[in-house]
Amino acid sequence: MPEPQEVQVRPGVAGDLDALTDLYNHYVRETAITFDTAPFTPEGRRPWLLSHPEDGPYRLLVAQEAPGGRILGYATSSPFRAKAAYATSVETTVYCAAGAGGRGVGTLLYKALFEALAQEDVHRAYAGIAQPNEPSHRLHLRFGFEPLGTYREVGRKFGRYWDVTWYEKDLPGGAR
Repeated sequence: MPEPQEVQVRPGVAGDLDALTDLYNHYVRETAITFDTAPFTPEGRRPWLLSHPEDGPYRLLVAQEAPGGRILGYATSSPFRAKAAYATSVETTVYCAAGAGGRGVGTLLYKALFEALAQEDVHRAYAGIAQPNEPSHRLHLRFGFEPLGTYREVGRKFGRYWDVTWYEKDLPGGAR
């Protein structure tokens, strides 16, 4: 898939908070892609943004129409679990703005994220995908993720239960 034209990928900053909150709230209100059920305010989302510094293993990258245009999506790497032994594992995710899917934005974001993570002490990446979500499934396979298994009916949203399939990817960083 060709990369979108005139799109810049950069670290997320505090000035992106309103746009990132709006982008995410679309998924909260309209889809089962996230299991959050109540929309966020920008202030409620601020701790999430601040937990992703510009460097290190926990990143927030933003795809923006250049120059200074609309935010088309974002990708993150976050702690997989809180216990210290999990420190070299991250959970990754990508969200594209409504109408921006199918333009290569997710590919562009994941490419930049995994290039950045290659310089970090990170051994594995994990991703949980609510089912069904064929575009996300294809994106993760394209980046070398392998399905591990499915938690059946693990989340309830919109009056029904949803499955989540977990994926794993080996990363070049990390002590072996």
